[in-house]
Parts: sequence; structure tokens; C-alpha cells
Amino acid sequence: MVEEIVALYAEGDLSGRVVGSAPRSKMRAENLPHCATQVLLRDPEGRVYVHRRTDTKDVYPGMHDAWAGGVVAAGEDPDETAEREVTEELGVRGCPVRPCFRYWFADAHANYLACVYVAEYDPDLHGPVVHQASEVAEGWWMTWEELTARLADPEWPFVPDGRAGLERYARYLEEQPAAHG
Repeated sequence: MVEEIVALYAEGDLSGRVVGSAPRSKMRAENLPHCATQVLLRDPEGRVYVHRRTDTKDVYPGMHDAWAGGVVAAGEDPDETAEREVTEELGVRGCPVRPCFRYWFADAHANYLACVYVAEYDPDLHGPVVHQASEVAEGWWMTWEELTARLADPEWPFVPDGRAGLERYARYLEEQPAAHG
């Protein structure tokens, strides 16, 4: 099996300047700056799709998340990655995916430019949510209020980058009320 080659990005640069590439294993082992997408799946009622990651994920295994997403491959545009990842991880096709904002996230396990998107999901148009077995163990819909209440519990095992993204997304909604739905 050929290892995925990922794009490396200029650390801290929100413009998304690519400065090289590396095998995914090297990027993870050395926590190299890269780019990844975060896609929030929302239904017509404004609910958010939340899932639990599989125990075999290379970063934050078994934790909860509200973002479908993944690492941007070498030569791939983040917009393409966002559309690909929401289809791969959640099995929905043809959802309008809208860019929202970008920010840098870094901790001991990840160091990346987060390109944040919202996918507007309608089950009548886009089919059922079908999990990618290697990525998603289980999932369910939550209202924004339910999700933020759960996030207030520091003991709830939720991915740190997902928490950071949701905090920024809440501020984004306050600044752009039309974005809420």
C-alpha cells in the first residue's frame, strides 16, 4: 500500500501557503505543520451531526467529534478535501459545502491550518448518513444547545481541536447571524 503524501504548510500563515510535502507518517511523527478541513454537518432544523471516532484513529482515538474532515493531500485544494471528507466519513453526497473561516490549531498531537466549513444536509436530497467504518464508530444528531451543554463538561471525551473549532464557530455565528441557518 502506498503511503499518503500530505501537503506541508507555512506554520501560522492563514493564507494557506504550501511549503513542501511529506509522507503522512512523518507528518504525524514530527507533528509537522499541515492543513486539514473541519466540516460541520447541519440539517434543516439546525441540528449538528456528532460522532464518536473509532478506537483505531491515529489522532484522538475513541473521542467524540462534530467535524468530518481530514488532512489535505499534496496537490489537493482544501475545498476539494472538505467535499471529499464529508462524503467519505459520513456517506452524504452533494451537500452544499460552504467555507466559513480558517485558524491554526496546535497541540502535542496536531499542528495544522484548520479550514472550517459547514455542509447543509437534507436527508431527502443527500441520502442517509452512512459511517466510514474505519473512521466513525457511531453518530447522532444534537441541537446546538445540547452540543454546547455537553461541551461545558470537561470530562466529556471530545477532541481538543474540535472543541477549539466549535468555540470559534460559535463566535462566527455571533458575528454572522445569517450563517446560523
